[in-house]
Parts: sequence; structure tokens; C-alpha cells
Amino acid sequence: MAFDTTRSGRRPRVLSVIGARPEIIQAAPVSAALADVADEILVHTGQHYDASMSSEQIHATRLPEPDHNLGVGSRTRDDQLLIGRLRLVELMQRERPDVVLVRGDTNATLAGARAAAELGIPLIHVEAGLRSYRDDMPEEANRIETDVLADLLCVPVASACDTLRREGVGGQIYLTGDPLCDLLQTWRERIVPERGDYVLATVHRNYNTDDPGRLAQVLECLGRAPCRVVLPAHPRLTSRLDFWNLALPDNVEAIAPVTYPRMLELERGARAIATDSGGVQREAYLWGVPCVTLREETEWTDTVELGWNTLVGVDADRFAEAVHRPSPLERPPIFGDGHAAPRIAALVAKLGAASRDDREPDSAAEMPR
Repeated sequence: MAFDTTRSGRRPRVLSVIGARPEIIQAAPVSAALADVADEILVHTGQHYDASMSSEQIHATRLPEPDHNLGVGSRTRDDQLLIGRLRLVELMQRERPDVVLVRGDTNATLAGARAAAELGIPLIHVEAGLRSYRDDMPEEANRIETDVLADLLCVPVASACDTLRREGVGGQIYLTGDPLCDLLQTWRERIVPERGDYVLATVHRNYNTDDPGRLAQVLECLGRAPCRVVLPAHPRLTSRLDFWNLALPDNVEAIAPVTYPRMLELERGARAIATDSGGVQREAYLWGVPCVTLREETEWTDTVELGWNTLVGVDADRFAEAVHRPSPLERPPIFGDGHAAPRIAALVAKLGAASRDDREPDSAAEMPR
């Protein structure tokens, strides 16, 4: 799809901000769609930057290499927000984008939103309107403030539209669907499910890994699975297990971090998935694999209401019951039809063109008569 650039003679410029591995996955289908309608400047803030892991994600998803890496690094939340905002403001002043695109709920998301607001550049938030209603989670604060600052909100599920309307946000709300659904539909034929009877587990949230008592309860949950548990060990988890000398249950097999395609193979073949990751909860639903969430809350409430996701916290009895629960009979397409990315790209192009034309004089109007 080509976008009309006849008024100014150039395509809109969009500056896209990413900062963590899940954002790379989300960015890939949108970036591919943007190539047809806009000129994208891809910026990695370097939040929790791991060169090998990020490069693997970029290669696997075919996302273009970032044009800029700001090297913010692993710092406190306040420092990441401050340094990220300052470096993004400086970069935006140089690159002069017509629109800024952020996604998700990381510190990079909010730093990008604040920088755009400071400079008066129109802001689009992809994955808007999600709420866990847990006020002590930084991700929740990031989501809420970004939604308030956004001029255009791209919503992955219908229930999030209702949330934004109740909150009275000022931006325009569009139900686009979830780009993750696009990606998994595209990859469905190439992802061969892993064989065997196993539960796949992922544990990386700081409130599950940074307290020895709670981490021990997480391990107790995994030990109650009726079969082998495959656990790709996030670096945060590995360091905490070693530091507190916590042993894995006999049925838990810790493996090194895997590539994204390999992770999808493990997800698709699992009896069930135990996780504290929002992205993995969605992937489980999209594959039709029951999910057991090691949290007391989730921003993806539709998956719980439809019976595909069970919130157990770190209660071992509830965990044991949940992994035996049969799958629901129905799995409606709550995340869309696999065409979220083109919808988002069209909205980016439209807002970017309007912003561009507002800032650039109409060449036809300046022609001498």
C-alpha cells in the first residue's frame, strides 16, 4: 500500500522506540508494514541491553538493525527514564520525526512518550489500554502515563478500548488487534511443536526472583507438575538460584536461554505453560496451550475470563490443580485477525502526514500567482 505524499513530496518520518526483547518481537511485523508507507528511524534505548540476545531476536524476526542505540544500560527505573528521555529528546531534535511510535510498558516506552510530549511530536502507543491494577508494578505506571500522553492509541483487545474510555483519555482510540498475532500466524507453518509430555516454564519477573522465600515457592509450584518441566533459565533467575543456593526440583530441567523460534516450538508442544511473562501468556493463548500464570494479576484479563489462563501466584496447590485442568472448548480470536500491523502502519502514516503538513508550508500555496 502506497501513501499519498503529493502535498509535501516526502513520506512521513516515524521514530520507533524499543528497549527490551519483547518490544523487538512486537516491532518486527509493524516495521515490515511501515516500509510501505513511511520512513522509519528505529531506536534501541539499550535498556537491559544484551548484544547477543537482542541480535538473535532481531535476526529471527527479520527486524532491521536499529539505526541508533542509546546505551542507557541497566540502571534504576528513575535513572533509565531520565537518561532515556534526555537522549531521546536530543535524538528527536536531530532526526525531526513527524510522529513517535512506542509500544508496550517498559521504561523505554515511557521515556519515548515523555520525550515526544516534551517536543510536541505526535505520539502513538501500540498495545494501549492494558491494566493489571497492581499499583506497585512499574509496568502499570508506564502504561497509564503513556496512554495519557498518546495522541493515538492502538489497542490489541476490545476490553482495553472500554478501559480507555472509562479513564477518559484524550487520544484517539483504535482497535487494531495485536501484532504478535500477525507474527505467529506468519510463522505457524514453520514452528514444529516439540515432542514429549512436559510443562514449559519461564520465570523472570523481579518480584518472583528477587525474594528468596517467594522464589522457593515458585520452585515448589514447578515441583508439583505431573511431568517434566522445561525451564529456559533467564540470567536473572540463574544468578538468584546460585546466590541463595536454591536447588531445582528433580522434575525441573533448566536449559540455557533459547532462540525465539525455539521458544515457540517449546510453547506449541507443551502440555501447559507456567509463566510470569505477559508475552508468553498471549503466545500460549494463540497456540491453544493452557497457561498457568505465576502472578496474582495480569494485564491480559481476557485470557483468564475465557478459561485459558489461570492465576495462581505462588500457591502450589492451585498450581497443581491448574496444570491438570482441561482446555476450554472455545478459543475466540480476541487478538485479531492477523492484520494488526498494516492497520497500525496506516494510522502511523496518516498521523505522520498530518503532522508533517502542519509543520511544512504548502508548496502550492506559496507559488506566485
